[in-house]
Amino acid sequence: MKSKFRFGTVGSPIATPKPGGSVTAIKYSRSIGLDCLELGWVQSVRVSEETCKMIRESADAEDVAISVHAPYFINLNANDEEWPKSRKRLMDAAYFGNLAGATDIIFHPGSYFGAEPKEVLKTALPRLLGCVEELRAAGNPVLLRPETMGKGAMLGSFEDTLAMATDIQGVLPCIDFAHLHARPGDGSMNSYDEWNALLVQMKAELGQTALQQLHIHLSGIEYGEKGEKNHLPIAESDLDLRGLFEALKLHDAGGRILCESPIMEEDALYMKKTWQQVSGQV
Repeated sequence: MKSKFRFGTVGSPIATPKPGGSVTAIKYSRSIGLDCLELGWVQSVRVSEETCKMIRESADAEDVAISVHAPYFINLNANDEEWPKSRKRLMDAAYFGNLAGATDIIFHPGSYFGAEPKEVLKTALPRLLGCVEELRAAGNPVLLRPETMGKGAMLGSFEDTLAMATDIQGVLPCIDFAHLHARPGDGSMNSYDEWNALLVQMKAELGQTALQQLHIHLSGIEYGEKGEKNHLPIAESDLDLRGLFEALKLHDAGGRILCESPIMEEDALYMKKTWQQVSGQV
């Protein structure tokens, strides 16, 4: 049975031949057995329309699914002076990402700045809706995916991203399971039962279709009382990868799993192999 998940890396694989670039990263990913890639535009969006055309053509030729990680400096809860800059970063990633063949734009949703999540969402949701409405008016079909974040002070709990997706058509979560494990700071959210409950909740609120087009970030992770510290190789972490994959299999889930480990493509291929063992899909 053909795998319901594609596997790849967030950013170009480490061993991408020099001088590199996204086109080379796409070809290299395919050559080692990976079939998706998240373009790491995390500092800024500095890419030409011509380069985007080349990325799209290469991805189509190699059958590598493309997404974009938008710049880190986006905050749906920014003050009125800073919000236009945040918004432009997200919209630039969506515009050029679409030209490059990306279907999904991943972004960090921001900070609570000490406020209650429900109050922050009153600001964040209308702003995000405005972005989606402008994209659709321009004929841009990309999905915006707020990422679940690894620290409790950050906007981006699982519930936050579900609220955004439930409220706004054209928004779905990017679920970083390592971040969700790190966020409480106590070692929880690292078992089959906990992940199963999370997927049950997601299905109830967003439907089975959302579970079949998951966009997952995954790695090992080091954490403390306040949450995430560093990404780790899977083998050096306590993440129960097999338990997670068993839960995903139970829910007939599919989509993309993108590795953010320090040994990106090595762990991405390990994840792919583990998924094949758990699911029986190849």
